[in-house]
Amino acid sequence: MASDVDTAPLVGRAELVQTVRSALLGDGAHGQTAAVFLTGESGVGKTRLLGEIGDRLREQGAVVLTGSCLDIGDASPLHPLLQALRRFDADLSTRARTSSAVRGLLQMFADETAGPDGAGALLERVSRGLHLIAEGRPLVLILDDLQWVDRSTRQLLLYLLAGLGDLQLSVLAAVRAESLQGAHPLRRVLTELRRLRTVRVLDLAPLGRADTEELAAAVVGRTLSAEAAEQVWQRSGGNPFVIEELARDLRDGRDGLSETLREIFLDRVDALPQHAHAVVHAVAAGVEPVQHWLLAQVLRLPEDELIDAARAAVAHRLLVGADDGYRLRHRLVAEVLAHELLPAERSGLHRRYAEALTAAPGELHQARLAHHWRLAGEPARALPAAVAAAQEAERLHGYAEAHRHWSAALQLAADPGPLTVDRVELLENAAEAAHHCGEHARALALLEELAALRGGEPSCALHIRRARYLAAAGRSALAEEEYQRALKAADCSPRDRAAAAARLAELLLHLGRYADAGERAREALALAENVEGSATEVVLASSALGFSDACLEDPDAGLAVMRDALDTAERAGQPEDVACAYLHLAELLTGPLNILEEGVVVARRGAERVAELGLGRTWGTRLLAIAINGLFRVGQWAEAEKVVAAALRHRPSGADAVELLLARCRLSVGYGDIEAAGRDLDAVATLLAGGGARHVIPLLTLRSGLAMWEGRHDVARLAVQRGLTESRSDDVMILSALVWHGLRAEAEAHASRTVDVDPTAVRRLRDVADRVARKSAAAARPVRSVVEGFLALCAAEVSRLDGSDPELWAVSAAEWDRRNHPYPAAYSRLRQAEALLARRSRVATAGKLLREAYHVAQGLGAVPLTSEIRELAGRARVSLEEREPNGATRGAPTEESDDELAALTAREREVLALVAEGLTNKEIGQRLFISERTIGVHVSHIFDKLQVRTRVQASAIQLRNHRG
Repeated sequence: MASDVDTAPLVGRAELVQTVRSALLGDGAHGQTAAVFLTGESGVGKTRLLGEIGDRLREQGAVVLTGSCLDIGDASPLHPLLQALRRFDADLSTRARTSSAVRGLLQMFADETAGPDGAGALLERVSRGLHLIAEGRPLVLILDDLQWVDRSTRQLLLYLLAGLGDLQLSVLAAVRAESLQGAHPLRRVLTELRRLRTVRVLDLAPLGRADTEELAAAVVGRTLSAEAAEQVWQRSGGNPFVIEELARDLRDGRDGLSETLREIFLDRVDALPQHAHAVVHAVAAGVEPVQHWLLAQVLRLPEDELIDAARAAVAHRLLVGADDGYRLRHRLVAEVLAHELLPAERSGLHRRYAEALTAAPGELHQARLAHHWRLAGEPARALPAAVAAAQEAERLHGYAEAHRHWSAALQLAADPGPLTVDRVELLENAAEAAHHCGEHARALALLEELAALRGGEPSCALHIRRARYLAAAGRSALAEEEYQRALKAADCSPRDRAAAAARLAELLLHLGRYADAGERAREALALAENVEGSATEVVLASSALGFSDACLEDPDAGLAVMRDALDTAERAGQPEDVACAYLHLAELLTGPLNILEEGVVVARRGAERVAELGLGRTWGTRLLAIAINGLFRVGQWAEAEKVVAAALRHRPSGADAVELLLARCRLSVGYGDIEAAGRDLDAVATLLAGGGARHVIPLLTLRSGLAMWEGRHDVARLAVQRGLTESRSDDVMILSALVWHGLRAEAEAHASRTVDVDPTAVRRLRDVADRVARKSAAAARPVRSVVEGFLALCAAEVSRLDGSDPELWAVSAAEWDRRNHPYPAAYSRLRQAEALLARRSRVATAGKLLREAYHVAQGLGAVPLTSEIRELAGRARVSLEEREPNGATRGAPTEESDDELAALTAREREVLALVAEGLTNKEIGQRLFISERTIGVHVSHIFDKLQVRTRVQASAIQLRNHRG
C-alpha cells in the first residue's frame, strides 16, 4: 500500500535494508539461490522497501526483475514474471544482447502450448531464459503482493529456489500477512521454503516512536509539537502509510479522519466473521489491555466462540493478543468504529464494562470505572471513581496520571447529581498534581480559580502555594514577592512562616544570592524548631544554608550540612524534599566546589531516584541538566549529549526547561552549531519572564560566546553589558565568566579590526573584574579557585589589546589544567601560541601548544575552536600532526602500521563503521544514543582526518581496513 500523493523518506529501515542486501547478494549467498520474504500488515511499507532494495541491488550490478501479483486467482499464469520481463525490456537501452534474450523469453511464453512434456519442461525453459538474461550477473526477482500469487508462479519459485534450474537466482517478495488465513496455498509454500538454509522470512514490524515522529515531521515539513507527535503515534500504531496520511492531514490543516483511512479500516473490519466483528468493537470501546475475562463478561459469548472470534481478529491484524489482554493494532480503528455504533450501542457497551468491573472480585479498577461510567452517561457514579483513581496515582507518585484524574473529576463535578462535591478540595488537589507533573501554567490557572472561588484576601497558605508555582514556572521575581507577602500575612501561622522562610531561602539560592539565602535559612530553622513535623522546612533550609556556607565560608562544613539534609529527606520520604536535597548537593559539587566527577554521579543518581518518586519531568530534568554541565566542563561532551537526549524525553517546561536548554546550548556553542544554539537561547529568553541572575547571566554569557564565533563582536559586547546590570548575585563564578566574555569580545574586535574597541567598556569590565576578585577573596577556597581561573583569562585577554602576553596565557592554561577543564585550557594554549608566533619567538613551543590544543579540540568536537587552531597553524606553517621519533607522522600509515584509521578516535571509528553500512546521520545518532548534530561533527572530523570529501570515499577506506 503506497501513497500516490507524494513521496516521503524511508525512515527506520536502514538496518533491514542492509540485512536483506546481505542475504541476497552477500558472501553467504554467493554462488547459490537465496530468498527473502517480507511479511507484514497493509501499509507497513513492504512495497516501498522492495523499491528501495531493488535500487540498491541494481547499484551493486545485479539484474533486477520486478513484478506484482494480481488478485484474480489463477487466471493469469506466471503474470508477475511476464510483467517483470516487460518492464525490464522497456527499461533496456544499451544492452542489445540482454534485450534479445528478454524478448526471446517473452516470445516463448507467447508460443507456449500444452504438450506432453508438461509444466516441468516449461519451468526448465524459463530457467534457461533467465540464465541468458543474467549474462553471468546476479539475478534478483522482486515480487510484490505475493499473497495473490498464481499457481504457476508458486511452482516456479519452488523449482528455482530448490536449485533445480541451472541458475543463481535471488528472490525478494512481499506478503500481506493478514491475507494468509486458513488454507491459503502460500502458507504451505512458505513452510516448505523455510526449510532451505538460504531462505529467510522477515516480519516487517511497525515503526517505533522516534521513527514515527521523524517520518511525520518529514511529511509535515517541520518538527511536530509534543501533542501532535503523541497523537500521530497513538493513532497510527507505527504504520508508515497511516503516519503519512495523518501527517498530510496535519500539514494541510484537515480535521478529523480522511476518507481514505476510514474506508481502508472499515473494509478490514467488515471482512471479519460476525463474532470477530463484535470483539473488535468491544476492544475499541474498552481501556487497553482488555483482559479475556472482561471481554467475556461484556460480550457474553460462549468461551469457544469467543476464542475463535478473538483468533480471527488477531489473524486479520486488527487485534494484538498478549498475556495481559487484547489491544487494537491501530488506535485509529477505535476512531473509525466510534462513528459506526449508535449512541445507545456505545453507552450500552460502556455500561456493561462498568458493571463487569464493579462486580469483579479483588482489586477495584477505579480509573477504568471512571472512564466507563462517564461514557455510559453516569457522571454521579464516575466521580467517586475518578477521585479514588487520582488518590491511588498520587500514592504511587504517578503525578501525571493523578493530574489527569483530578481534571476529569473537576469536569464530572459540573454535574454531580445527588452527590455533594467540595470543589475547593478538587481544585487544590488538581493544582498540586499539575505542579508536580510539570504543568506549571495549568497549576497557576487552577490556583487562580481557587482564589476566586474562595473570595476575600488571599491566605498565607495561598501566597506560599502561588510562590511555589511561580518559581517552578521560571518567574522568580514574582515568586519572591509572593513569599514576602506570605511572611507579612496576618493569618500566617508558625508552620506557614517556617515554610515561607525555608522556601524563600531555597529560591534565593537559585537566584545566586547566597548571603540572603543563608540568612533566611537560619530564620527558617529557628522557626521550625517550634513546629511539629517540620521535616520539609528543615530539609529546604538546611540545603540552602549548607550551600551558602560552602560558598561563602566553610566548604567542608557546608557540604556536611547538605549531606545531612539529604539523609533527613530520605528518612522523611517526601518526594520534593528528596529531590531538592539531591539538586543542591549536585549543584554544589559541580559548581562552587568543582568536584566534578562526584557531582555528575550525584546528579545522575538523583535523577534516577526522583524519577522513581514521580518527579522525573521536573526535578529529574534539572538534575540531568547539572550532570550535562559537569560533563561539559570535564570534556565528556559525547556523554553529555546522551544525557541531553534522556532529559528531553521528559518534555520539561518552565524553569526545568530553562536549565536543560541552557545546558544544551553550552554544547551547541562549543560544537559551533549556531542555529541550534540560537534557537535554544531564544526559547530561554521567552521562558525567563522575571528570571534572576542565576539564569539571565548564563543566558547572556552564552549569547556573547555565540556572537563571537559568528564574528559579531558588537553583539557580544551588548550581551555582556546587559549582564553586568544583574548586580544582586553573589555568584562570583558566573560573574567572572561573563566578564571574561566581555574582555574577550573587545580583544576579538581589536584582532579582527571589524569593530572599534570600546575603552569605556574595557574600563568598566576591568573594574568589575577587580570587584569580583575582592569579593571572591572572602569566599571559600574552591570558589576562589574557579574564579581565579576566569580572572587569569581576563588578564590574558586584556593583554591582547596591546600585544598579547604569552606568559599570561601560560598561567591561564595551567590554571584550567589544574581544574580539569580541557576546553578553556585548549583555548588558552591557542592564544599562547598565537602570542609567541606574533613575537616570532619559540616557534617550536608554539607548534607544540597548537598541537596540544588541536588534539583536545578535535576530541571534544569543538568545531569553531578547531577551525581557529587550524587557521593559525596554516598561517604559521605549523604541522598539527605529531611526529614520532622515526620522523613519521603519528597516525599516518607507516611500514609498521598500514591502518588508515589510526588517526580516528574510538567514537569516530564507531561512526565510520555505521556510515559504511549506509546509515544516515540521524540513524547513526539513534543507534549510538547521541544527537544528529553530534554525528555531523564526528563525520566532519572523519572527513578531515581521512582527507576525503564524500561518505562513499570514507566508507571505502573503512571497508579496505576491515576485510575479513
